[in-house]
Amino acid sequence: MPITVTLDVMLARRKMRSKELAREIGITEANLSLLKSGKVKGVRFETLEAICRALTCQPGDLLVYEPSNGPPSPLGREVAE
Repeated sequence: MPITVTLDVMLARRKMRSKELAREIGITEANLSLLKSGKVKGVRFETLEAICRALTCQPGDLLVYEPSNGPPSPLGREVAE
């Protein structure tokens, strides 16, 4: 998937443990672990907002788009390089 979750990087920058973040934002450590590993298909804006608030960051600090060389987007949009 071309979207990579960099939550672990931000946690390290903020010197915060996953357990502490999970408790602060009100989700289980297991769900936070799944999010960190990128094994989820989506994240609620409410959860993303809570993470950003707790880590004092922006959503773009947690998600990175890495385009693949596959077929064009199903939305019909092409990205100019």
